[in-house]
Amino acid sequence: MGGVYQDRFDAGQQLAAHLQEYANRRDVLVLALPRGGVPVGFAVASHLHVPLDVFLVRKLGVPGEEELALGAIATGNVRVLNDDVIEGLHISERTIERVTQQEQSELARRERLYRDDRLPPDLRGRVVILVDDGLATGASMRAAARAVRSQQPARLVVAVPVAAPVVYESFRKEADEVICVYTPEPLYGVGRWYRDFSQTSDQEVHDLLEQAERSQSLAG
Repeated sequence: MGGVYQDRFDAGQQLAAHLQEYANRRDVLVLALPRGGVPVGFAVASHLHVPLDVFLVRKLGVPGEEELALGAIATGNVRVLNDDVIEGLHISERTIERVTQQEQSELARRERLYRDDRLPPDLRGRVVILVDDGLATGASMRAAARAVRSQQPARLVVAVPVAAPVVYESFRKEADEVICVYTPEPLYGVGRWYRDFSQTSDQEVHDLLEQAERSQSLAG
């Protein structure tokens, strides 16, 4: 059965119920993975009364089969490769580098688009809750988790509404805590668990970040 969540905001509200120990804490920051993770993260941050920002990750798609990830890149010059996919499809180093360069350009463009002139937050000593709308292969979240780790947060929490069980278990090595509401087997894709899984636009990401920032300013 699909459609556990009405939409990403509903998923974020349900996820927030599992994160109440982090509510109203000045050291906590929610980082959402654009674009689909941002409405989820917005709902989580709103319910916990903590700041929201984005952490940019780009999937490295196999040429001709872009939905299949050969890896991912994240802010901080972090790259995570799916060795099984690369070896199984005999993907060359030159191809990997070409795809990486293309996605680096898009990552930089989105950084400017979403943040305007705001600097990325300082993660050192913070409790960081990394949020996405779900984990299928986990490549994007894995890249994000490793990039966040390199910035020395006090604690790293990976939180998603739905994930493949084997991927969920694998993140126990990547984060201090992993929170997932549903771990269906088989997953059949993240979108199956949402009644509305329409694409989140760049404008929506920008607007939600602005709204979250205004809310924090008023609260502060």
